[in-house]
Order: sequence, then C-alpha cells, then structure tokens
Amino acid sequence: MKVVPTLPVVELKRAREFYEKKLGLKVIQSGPTDIFFECGEGTILYIYQRAQTKADHTVAGFVVTDIEAETKILREKGIMFDEFDLPEMKTVNGIVTKAGGDKTAWFKDTEGNILALHQMSK
Repeated sequence: MKVVPTLPVVELKRAREFYEKKLGLKVIQSGPTDIFFECGEGTILYIYQRAQTKADHTVAGFVVTDIEAETKILREKGIMFDEFDLPEMKTVNGIVTKAGGDKTAWFKDTEGNILALHQMSK
C-alpha cells in the first residue's frame, strides 16, 4: 500500500506551476480542483484546492542523494531555503546536518506549505 502526501492549496494553477516547473514533478492526473504528481520511485504527491489553510510543520519531504546539488538547482529556479540558528539546529547555506550525518533543507511552496529535502547518511 502506498502513502500519498496530500496538500491543500488555495490557488491550484499557481501551485501546479510551482510543483511542475520549479520542482520538476510530472502531472499524472488532474481535475478542476486537484492534481496528482509523480515524484519518482513510484511515489505520488496529491494537491487539492480549498480555502486557506496552512500547517506549521513539514508536510512532505523529498529524499535526494545530493542535497547540495539539489538546493543549488532549486535556488536557480527561485526557491528560497529557510535558515535556522537555534541551539539544537543551525543551517549552513540552508542545510542542517544532523549528528548521524543526515541532512535536511526546508522551503515553502507557493501556498505556504513547508516542504523538505532529505539526504540520508550512507
């Protein structure tokens, strides 16, 4: 059984452009109020139109093999990564490296949903 992250969006056309053009996801099915995107390795992301809502936590993460390269590509497309300077978490160029070697970078979509890139340690 697959798990499909489901995100609300206020403006479907604006969100579609972000996920398709900026993140490079492929539309596999769309309707007047929702879209399914192929994300790689058999995973899917679902967005649907609804009144304004926004979570204050990460709602979807994308696993990558080279987070530095991926953040560079996304920055070139206009995506800004969140910066943190907290006792338990500090970013360097938008990326947090955890004690075990995992790396994470957070950014927002056009609707304010918090997304992340994750690079797992080997």
